[in-house]
Amino acid sequence: MMRWFRAFLPREERFFELFAKHSVVCVQGALALQGVLRGGEETPVFCQRVNQLEHEADNVTREVLTAVRRTFITPFDRGDIKNLITSMDDAIDQMQQTAKAVILFEVRTFEPPMREMGTLLVECANLVGQALPLMQSIGQNLAMLTALTEEIGKLEGRIDDLHDIGLKELFLKHRDANTMDFIVGSEIYKHLEKVSDRFDDVANEINSIVIEQV
Repeated sequence: MMRWFRAFLPREERFFELFAKHSVVCVQGALALQGVLRGGEETPVFCQRVNQLEHEADNVTREVLTAVRRTFITPFDRGDIKNLITSMDDAIDQMQQTAKAVILFEVRTFEPPMREMGTLLVECANLVGQALPLMQSIGQNLAMLTALTEEIGKLEGRIDDLHDIGLKELFLKHRDANTMDFIVGSEIYKHLEKVSDRFDDVANEINSIVIEQV
């Protein structure tokens, strides 16, 4: 009876629009981070771009959280909505932390594994952007949602591997030279790995919602 009653109540369909808006900003942030990792004199410009996009993402997150409080009927559990948008925001927050480290340590050149990690992070962001619209009809898109989240998990694993490979190469390169260069490089690697971890968190939140809805 309650399900029948809820079917006639007004619904807030703008959540998916806001999810999509946030995912677009995340993709732009990942592309800007990729620009950072190319190095050179434009590095500070791309860092500033990441910072700007993080603020835009924060604004969208606030819109979602406000809509959760004001909406009587939501497309899925309020806690799930909050967790999903928060995990998405955490991803671009970590991109900003990476850019801040680059500015703080005045880094202008980046190791090949770092650049490859940046490329894979763009892929992660794009996969999230593909998955979110499918959540409007989870039952019909179950297989695709599963495939997309599994692919994000695989990318996260590849980024972990690059993190380990990069740290080893960094150690071998600097063990008889400048210790500070190793410390700075390892800090950049740590932040990049955390970005991928946050995207994996997004995939886990999507999976959690899918399980509850099917």
